[in-house]
Amino acid sequence: MLLALVPLFDEDMAVRAYSIFTQRDNFFLDPMMQGTMQNDGAAAVYGLEMIEKMGIETISEDSEIFVSVTNISIFTDMEEQCSAPHDRIVILIDNTIPPVEVYVKRLRELKAQGYKLAIRKLAVADFENYSEVFRLMDYVLLNNRKIAIDKAKIYFGKLYPNIKLVAGNISDMDTFEKLKASGGYQLYEGEFYRMPVTRGNTEISPLKVNYIALMNSVNSPNFDLAEAADVIGRDPALTISLLQMVNRMTVNSGITTIRHAAAMLGQKELRQWINTAVVKEMYADKPSEITRLSLLRAKFAEYLAIPFHMAVKQEELFLMGLVSVLDVILETSMEEALEKVKVTGEVSTALTRGEGPLANVMELIRQYENANWQEVTRLLLLANVEVSVVNDCYMKSLYWYRQLMFGSEE
Repeated sequence: MLLALVPLFDEDMAVRAYSIFTQRDNFFLDPMMQGTMQNDGAAAVYGLEMIEKMGIETISEDSEIFVSVTNISIFTDMEEQCSAPHDRIVILIDNTIPPVEVYVKRLRELKAQGYKLAIRKLAVADFENYSEVFRLMDYVLLNNRKIAIDKAKIYFGKLYPNIKLVAGNISDMDTFEKLKASGGYQLYEGEFYRMPVTRGNTEISPLKVNYIALMNSVNSPNFDLAEAADVIGRDPALTISLLQMVNRMTVNSGITTIRHAAAMLGQKELRQWINTAVVKEMYADKPSEITRLSLLRAKFAEYLAIPFHMAVKQEELFLMGLVSVLDVILETSMEEALEKVKVTGEVSTALTRGEGPLANVMELIRQYENANWQEVTRLLLLANVEVSVVNDCYMKSLYWYRQLMFGSEE
């Protein structure tokens, strides 16, 4: 099974919900599955199973989670599969569920149990037939590229004013800004949050200059542990973070200096910690999803090193994931962004030209994030990597991120 979390934003680009996209079968090993989800999972709702397995707090502290169901799995016992609070779960249906009484009745039952409801993939011509279904919906997802979304907004505003509208499949920041300016949408979804913002502001704040210098220091061949410790000592946030981490490692001895703390970690661990901590601080003025994306990519890439037969390149893969959104952070092109940060040639080549030994891992991660399962399975077949292995790597990345950001003991 493949599984990815896709964020949904509000107008301020703050994440308000996540949608779980799953795919059980391999399109290339089972070509009959292409173009349909009819037999994908049968009665199982894999999104709910994932929430139950990981705990809803591991996925999100307080956001709603959209979980897709099929025309078969909608009749499963949701409570039996997942014990998470019902008001945090949004059951997401699509056009494979017809607006007939048996399904309308089931939707009413789910609504009565406290679940929220959403619908997607409807053509404008289907709207009238789904009137009974719309009366039960909390959300309608409108595909920005496939329908006249502005007209659909007027339609729902007049007939179903209580439904929250989600503008979906947004490809770039300009489209997002136009939709936001027109008003009427409560949530937005698409690749726009990963697009570089290049509007002429290429100056870097003094604090970011210091962070970049620190990253350059620890990623250089002549990395000096004492010098890095001195730089950390000049930043309160990094100092506190380092001391908190090292204090968990000590039992009988206390930390006397920042250099002492750095020495306890050792060069390899200090390098990875600095790269991670600096990213968290450097990205602080950007939407939190950018930080999440960077850190998840880093750990996901590191975990993929072994199945992709690149165990010796774990550090490079981790760094590649971290700096893969540096163009967004510094508001410039990736080429210009990487000129400011000393990374290995293989990392730079993978991110700027999509070439070299690390490039396939980066491409897999991007396709995975977008839940492009057909392309994901193609890449896995070429690399001779099992789907279940990649899914495990992704799940472990979520656990790691949760522990890093929120102190989960999971």
